[in-house]
Amino acid sequence: MRLRKDADYMQEEEIVLVAQVSDALAHPARIKIYQFIMQCNKERLPVCNKDVVAAFDYSQATISQHIKKLVQAELVQTQSKDKYSYYYANIGVLMKYLSATKKFSTFQA
Repeated sequence: MRLRKDADYMQEEEIVLVAQVSDALAHPARIKIYQFIMQCNKERLPVCNKDVVAAFDYSQATISQHIKKLVQAELVQTQSKDKYSYYYANIGVLMKYLSATKKFSTFQA
């Protein structure tokens, strides 16, 4: 008799992660904003709301709403300094998301 490994199944926390991150990345503008923040972080450039607004053709309020969604999904972390909030891409959450989606996509019943 062959037993299935539990590793084949997504755990509840992975299911929630996939749902939250997928929802956050469901809008093309949020994907572009996330990529912009990742690129700035890679180049060790500080990035705050005014930088994102300057890089995209969206209002400040729209940018703030998109970033809020990315923060809720934990894809972006914020750090306040003086009167500004700086944004940092949370690559760890992205890697967990990619790993969980791979597990989901290769699941066979």
